[in-house]
Amino acid sequence: MNRTFAFLCLLTLPGHTLLFAEAPLDKLRALRIEHAVQVDVQRAPRGGSTVVKLLLQPAKSSNINVEVWLPDTAKWNGRFLGLGNGGAAGKINSGSLAGYSAAGYAVATTDMGTAPNADSGIGNREVWKDFGYRATHLMTVVGKQLVKAHYGKGPEYSYFSGGSTGGQQALQEAQRYPEDYDGITAAVPAHCRAPLHAYFLWNDQILKKCPFTPEQEANVIAAANEFMAPREIPLAAGKFVSDPRCTVQDIDAVISLARKRDTSLTDEHAAALRKLFGGPRHAVTGERLFNGIPLGASLSAAHGHLYLFNWVFGKDKKLEALNFAADLDTYTAELAPYLNAENADLSAFEKRGGKLIATTGAADSVVPPQATIDYYERVVEHFGDLEKTRSFFRLYLVPGMAHGGGPGVNQAPNLLDVVRGWREQGVAPGALTGRHVVNGKAEWEMPLQPYPQKTGWNATTSSFEAIEGPRGGVERVGERFRPVAKE
Repeated sequence: MNRTFAFLCLLTLPGHTLLFAEAPLDKLRALRIEHAVQVDVQRAPRGGSTVVKLLLQPAKSSNINVEVWLPDTAKWNGRFLGLGNGGAAGKINSGSLAGYSAAGYAVATTDMGTAPNADSGIGNREVWKDFGYRATHLMTVVGKQLVKAHYGKGPEYSYFSGGSTGGQQALQEAQRYPEDYDGITAAVPAHCRAPLHAYFLWNDQILKKCPFTPEQEANVIAAANEFMAPREIPLAAGKFVSDPRCTVQDIDAVISLARKRDTSLTDEHAAALRKLFGGPRHAVTGERLFNGIPLGASLSAAHGHLYLFNWVFGKDKKLEALNFAADLDTYTAELAPYLNAENADLSAFEKRGGKLIATTGAADSVVPPQATIDYYERVVEHFGDLEKTRSFFRLYLVPGMAHGGGPGVNQAPNLLDVVRGWREQGVAPGALTGRHVVNGKAEWEMPLQPYPQKTGWNATTSSFEAIEGPRGGVERVGERFRPVAKE
């Protein structure tokens, strides 16, 4: 028998297949990766991908877990994808990685350095940096290094996709590291991070002093939907709010209507609602700290998430005693420069051809839409032209959408596909198809227009149409609560 043929046969025997499979794995294991103190390389349980798990320590008290899935060469689509995390992070969703890898992406994500839980950030400035921006960037650098080592070349295009905390990561990448990604999607982004948690604390203190029963909350939401109905298209009228921007007079009218619907709502409830819808202000200067709960959105979902205050003041601090003056000044000075993704100068990202799509939910009380609308307006101000901004960055205000779904549109199309088409084929997104999904089934659809356009209704043709919507219309968070980024 030919010796070469005999050797090839040996490699294909069941007991010897690892000899062939281990060669590229050993190559990845031997790779020198900056900041890596642990590297584990294995085949995915169901085959078809190589999985690399790393622990990165860019500083003594920093521990960043990263996971990268690399589909086999024949299945790779030539793209690298970074995935965002959620909440306080601290864990990795391997299922999402497996799904995108099966679709052909070399894909990575990180626990953002907050494992095993959010308490890891108490008094630990290195964790603040990791959670704010560093973990995502290092994940990206390492992911691309592994791609090049595994396939013999870097990715043709790189994309990032994230929502909520992942949206914070997305905008930090566009602002701090514009060379990392060619296209970015930021769904319901928690980019105004430190002020957002001031909003959570504000609501938490109010709701502990004046709680609402589920029935009372439902009547407040119904009153908002009823009051805003004349401003809505027929599909939405009385069911959900498409655009929560409002005046103080609107808020008073909604509270009055809610009390007519529900006589159990007291004067104390009315005062609490004015504060909840009005949003937090600095107790001494009156400066805007964040906007209020959107009309038509959940009250009960709008509080909690107070771990950032533990990071600054320690776990023994009674958070109900924190004030919105000196305490908030200390909190802002400590965290905002690391966590906020508020830099409106996206010129480096735009110049390298980057494309960015963001969405925000009109009924989202976890990450309210006002700060994202204002961020987009500040980007427009920076570039001095709406069309210039729209040439690389588009925002969609999604009617009725809450943070985890709701009565309005709660499912947008695959934004990753949309941003890929924009970046690779030059197909700029116009109206996207939004869907209201119940039990996995789309009950109805409506077009989503890029801001500042909105979806109108043509009564003559009984069809949707794009109309011009209002610009801005939200009070800007005070500049000193959006300080210049550190490092």
